[in-house]
Amino acid sequence: MAGKHALILVENLSVPFDRRVWQESLALRQAGWEVSVICPQGTKRDTETYAEIEGVRIYRYPLKAAAGGPLGYLQEYGSALWHTFRLARKVGHVDVVHGCNPPDLYYLLAKRLKRRGTKFIFDQHDLVPELYLSRFNRGEDRLYRAVCWVERQTYRTADVVISTNESYRAAALERGGKRPEEVFVVRSAPAVERFRQVPIEPELKRGKPYLLCYLGVMGPQDGVDYALRALAKLRDEQGRTDWHAAFVGGGDTFDQMVALAAELGLSDQVEFTGRVSDDDLLRYLSAADVCLSPDPLNPLNDVSTMNKVMEYMAMGKPMVSFELKEARVSAGEAALYAPANDESQFAKLVAKLMDDPGERRRMGEIGQARVSGPLSWNESRRHLLAAYAAAVGSAADPGAGVAAPGVGAVVPHPRQRPVEDHHGQVAAGVDDAHPAPSDQSGQ
Repeated sequence: MAGKHALILVENLSVPFDRRVWQESLALRQAGWEVSVICPQGTKRDTETYAEIEGVRIYRYPLKAAAGGPLGYLQEYGSALWHTFRLARKVGHVDVVHGCNPPDLYYLLAKRLKRRGTKFIFDQHDLVPELYLSRFNRGEDRLYRAVCWVERQTYRTADVVISTNESYRAAALERGGKRPEEVFVVRSAPAVERFRQVPIEPELKRGKPYLLCYLGVMGPQDGVDYALRALAKLRDEQGRTDWHAAFVGGGDTFDQMVALAAELGLSDQVEFTGRVSDDDLLRYLSAADVCLSPDPLNPLNDVSTMNKVMEYMAMGKPMVSFELKEARVSAGEAALYAPANDESQFAKLVAKLMDDPGERRRMGEIGQARVSGPLSWNESRRHLLAAYAAAVGSAADPGAGVAAPGVGAVVPHPRQRPVEDHHGQVAAGVDDAHPAPSDQSGQ
């Protein structure tokens, strides 16, 4: 595939801050592809309008983040689409256009490019209809139906779909009408070499025996409010005040969460760091005794793979999660699972792990083994190259379509027999899903 040109489109994060997109870009470059990326500018990093990094050409545009409800997102997406069309003309001819959602609007550019022989790969980071239901709580209204229609148009235009997990793959097959050989599972995975233990700094625990840590985005669907209420129950119902908690990351509801912590009387025990440097991230995770994955059960979270879950495992940290299908697929025995949205049970499981250092160590070792083996980026990289080979009609790498059932099975090249996964699922989603070593931005 040497000499072919891929154009990757992403709207919700800048590159290389978007870890998944950056990993994909480098994997393609290493396989001999010419790679261009169109994305928004960052606010504190990735601010240049053009950069060439490790052979990847990155074109960036200014973008004002949505404010308010669905109308704000329509304005944001409209602006992003206009800039994407503008910059695509500057890039010139490409063999593959690789559109990462949300939004599900890049099919409009792909349809134009396909008239010139370009293939379209749809990289489904989120299930947008489920995202709409989970974020806006408006039910299946007219705008929801429009979102579903746009998703169908994207599936219809795509030559190949990349799904972040088996649940997303099932959506592409069932409601997208794609054939099994057109859908590949490419999981988001941390670059494990970037996650390393650093010396524990006791001062991060603020004089307490235990540090609890949340890493990730703080948006309406991310469950930080559930985590804070669970910590209040850890204090009030379990009688535990021997902990300090650090919430690392930012997002739309950051100020609301700080206010909620104060309302619950947690200000002295809960620290909100905002987004931090990679070095500071490693400091907090190295010192953490128990990590929190409080994403509540909703239509999106149940079927999405959260970046923070993968990153906790990369650091060898045990976690407590609510019972979600894809959380269990990803974490397995590296997590304890409370009944969905049950804050009291979540608090009990946190207390249980605090009191059992042997179990914390065992769970951490399980998590590290999973992200270093079956859930590693090396596995996902093979599946990505197989998807590109299918799109352009080239032979896939031997074995690129084979994965262990239940941990990221990928639909193989048409000449191979599909490997089915009974779990179904992904997302980067969510939370999730980005940068290195952490996007701190969710799915």
